[in-house]
Amino acid sequence: MSDSTLKSNFLAFTGRAKILHMTWMAFFVTFLVWFSHAPLLSVIQETMGLSDQQIKLLLILNVALTIPARIVTGMLVDVYGPRKTYSAMLVLTAALCFLFAMSTTFEMLAISRFLMGFVGAGFVIGIRMISEWYPAKQLGLAEGIYKGMGNVGSAVAAVTLPTIALMFGGDDGWRYATAITGVIALIFAVIYYRSVSDTPAGSTYFRPNKSGGLEVTSKRDFFFCLALNIPMFGALAVLTWKVTTLGLFTEFASYVIYAALVGLYLFQTSQLFKVNKEMFKKPVDEILQYNFKQVAILSVAYAVTFGAELAVVSMLPLFFKDVFLIPVALAGLFGASFAVMDVISCPSGGFISDTFGRKKTLAILLSGAAVGFFIMSLITPEWPIALAVASMMFCSFFLGSAAGSVFAVVPLIKRRLTGQIAGTVGAYGNIGAVLFLTAYSFVSPSTFFLIIACSIAFAAVCALFLDEPKSQMAEVMPDGTVQLIDVH
Repeated sequence: MSDSTLKSNFLAFTGRAKILHMTWMAFFVTFLVWFSHAPLLSVIQETMGLSDQQIKLLLILNVALTIPARIVTGMLVDVYGPRKTYSAMLVLTAALCFLFAMSTTFEMLAISRFLMGFVGAGFVIGIRMISEWYPAKQLGLAEGIYKGMGNVGSAVAAVTLPTIALMFGGDDGWRYATAITGVIALIFAVIYYRSVSDTPAGSTYFRPNKSGGLEVTSKRDFFFCLALNIPMFGALAVLTWKVTTLGLFTEFASYVIYAALVGLYLFQTSQLFKVNKEMFKKPVDEILQYNFKQVAILSVAYAVTFGAELAVVSMLPLFFKDVFLIPVALAGLFGASFAVMDVISCPSGGFISDTFGRKKTLAILLSGAAVGFFIMSLITPEWPIALAVASMMFCSFFLGSAAGSVFAVVPLIKRRLTGQIAGTVGAYGNIGAVLFLTAYSFVSPSTFFLIIACSIAFAAVCALFLDEPKSQMAEVMPDGTVQLIDVH
């Protein structure tokens, strides 16, 4: 190998590495801010005199907007590129953080937390950015590192912010703690904008032909897409119902929201038809088609993996405390360990997918996660606590690895639509969390784990119908010519 080739390979490696690290740090910052309120809720409740129901509402509002926001963010990143979109997202993150920190009434707190749900969509942007820089044979590992490292932002918030609030002291300590995360987001927005580019030099950034909805390439997939969108609005209806049961919405107000959700679905349907109406007149060339079945299977897989993770992390500390009668701090440490495992498990899932194939990896890892949750459903006070923790870590590893392997496939479906596909799949992660947490409110922890195990087993069966990505992907160049992109 010549010196010039070695130098070229080294520069390509360092360029990709820089993009990966800058992008996972952007994701880390958005999650740091998005979950900045959770560890401070007890202090906020005391200083502002909030009721338990108002605190529960803040928790629900924090995730309510994330489902539609991931769809919208996917559209924006495909059109404007990840550099501009992530930088703008970080500025928005800082602004909403400052609004929350300056809130003097419950209404201001509620509005800022509701809008903060948009910040949770930042994850989608990085999926497109990483896919532009890494070759397919390294894509799973890179996306896994991005996802695993970014998720740690929520854990860092839980560990550091109470201490920072205590350092400032007084009733306003929590305000300073949350405002500091906003300052970090604002500074990093500038750093990110000045440090990255959407593609390597000489590469084309493919954009959708039309904006306003996801492009599909067959009539069957059009109706399949409409059906896949229904659970998104269903999850928002469930959130509305949960808020109503807390007595914070009147029955009339809830009916108004339900009607608005139906109206939004009909509007989304019209936009989807507007984007794809030419397809009904003239079939899409076979070389430009993609199978929407891929999106649906990956959405189900992410709903049961990331959805289960969000749901389990919120209840696991209480589970260990009640079952083994251990101190709250130790139970919280066990709960945090379940999420921190993402640092290892997500890259592992991506690497295994790169090495052994996408379809087989996803099916096996989902099966392992299903077995893990089945074992957790059997935990009783008679178990040695070390065995219970080991079972939890086994389950967490397979769950995070399966989630990582999902996004090893997403960028290989259709390059110019990667943001929107990632947005759809990512939204299903939140849908899964809403449904699992709703189920948890009605059943015991052991039954809850068993429900998750059965759901993941169903997803593992669905994964058997996933198509291994093709060796090449066709995209239309700006001049109208068709370019074949190698994906192996």
